[in-house]
Amino acid sequence: MPQPNPQALEFLLTRRSRPAKTLTLPVPTRDELTPILMAALRTPDHGKLEPWRLMVLERAALARLGDLAGERGAALGLEEDQIAKGRNQFDTGNLAVVVIESPVLSEKVPTVEQTYSAGAVCLALLNAALAAGWGANWLSGWISHDRGFVEQAFGLAPQERVAGIIHIGTEKAAPPERPRPDLESKVTWVSN
Repeated sequence: MPQPNPQALEFLLTRRSRPAKTLTLPVPTRDELTPILMAALRTPDHGKLEPWRLMVLERAALARLGDLAGERGAALGLEEDQIAKGRNQFDTGNLAVVVIESPVLSEKVPTVEQTYSAGAVCLALLNAALAAGWGANWLSGWISHDRGFVEQAFGLAPQERVAGIIHIGTEKAAPPERPRPDLESKVTWVSN
């Protein structure tokens, strides 16, 4: 018989990302963040390739990256609101973890499965932070996909990509619950 964990299931059924703009100080210490990071790395990983790595961004690094995002957005000729949105997560953030997809050449595990694994790290990190009592939000945006920015900001190799930037902090305001997908319209049961 299965050994149910009702508390874990209840957490998953009620979990809710917290908007990054509602996250403030304090943020987890390194000791508090360590088990969250460890939980994130217990993600599905076909072939045990570990096709990802994490980069923890503290306040000073976030400030530097906000400036870099502003410079890069201007160089790209982006609209002011796009530039502001790209740099805002760095300007207002206090702690973030960048999940970097770092694919490994493998004859047995296609790259797309490694991409899924990196995405699973993002969700596991988000859920671990929430389960630990912190507010957390998974962001991306143009800054995550612009090669010039990610190579300069995070030192990405040509084959690497940003899977997500997970912001973690203390939630200062709880957002209202939002509508959730309708199970009946998203699930097909196949019996034979």
